Amino acid sequence: MLAAKFSDLITPQLGHQLHQRKLLNLGFMVMGLVAILVALFTLAALIIHMGMSGWPRLSTWEFFTAFASRRPERAGILAAWVGSLLVISVTAIVAVPIGVAAGIYLEEYARKNWLSELIEVNVTNLAGVPSIIYGLLALGVFVYEFKFGRSVLTAGCTLALLILPIVIVTTRESLRSIPQMIREAAYAVGATQWQVIWHHVLPYSIGGILTGTIIGLSRAIGETSSLITIGALTFIAFLPESPFQGKPPFVSWEWLNSPFTVMPIQMFNWVSRPNPEFQVNAAAAGTVLMTMTLLMNGFAIYLRYRLRQGIKW
Repeated sequence: MLAAKFSDLITPQLGHQLHQRKLLNLGFMVMGLVAILVALFTLAALIIHMGMSGWPRLSTWEFFTAFASRRPERAGILAAWVGSLLVISVTAIVAVPIGVAAGIYLEEYARKNWLSELIEVNVTNLAGVPSIIYGLLALGVFVYEFKFGRSVLTAGCTLALLILPIVIVTTRESLRSIPQMIREAAYAVGATQWQVIWHHVLPYSIGGILTGTIIGLSRAIGETSSLITIGALTFIAFLPESPFQGKPPFVSWEWLNSPFTVMPIQMFNWVSRPNPEFQVNAAAAGTVLMTMTLLMNGFAIYLRYRLRQGIKW
């Protein structure tokens, strides 16, 4: 009798609490959805406005094949987009192998002690350091100490330092997400630690590693302050020497020592001018930069999909 009366008193209270929690969850879900939609619509509006503002120049092929000029109707982004591609290529070549290797070592090989924890904390903190600090570091190390000069190589190494913590952290998180039973099954059939990592762990984690790498490269391609610090040019009317030649050895590395400019710096130069026609050029260059970033992310998604197609769980 007492138990029945007690349950009759408790059940309405529990029902009321469950109803309140469902309403609270629904409220948070609606707030999250509204925040996402507002962010997406704002971003879409900005991109559409920028594209429409820069369309008069985007519709002309000369904008992509002409150098910078004092006359806005003749100014183009040839040196800027070529420089961006060369710099981001050096960044990827330097940062990705080192970052992935460091992530594998810290997650799979390093002992879990105070030293590894200290390294992990420092790597995580480095991901939030302002880019101007990396520019000052590169100015002292790459320009003055290693004598690389104010070149494509210096810019690529600077941006590689900038995204290296992101690549390391992403690699570690991707490796950590792989179930331990996959490693144990591989060890059970006699695989070495490197065979387990190379043949089992890395193929399953490659999607997350690629995603983090592309996010880092997308940040690097839009950087300005660190490159201005090491001496990127704001006005350039020539291209670096081509990496490929028609005579042996068919490959030239002189382009690594060439002066450079990149898309964000070219945009900054145009935005700082009072002529409204230069603002149109800046909007067109911003649209091209956004397109390059979206293409990089799209390529990463496609590559991740293709790699996952060949993996059998």
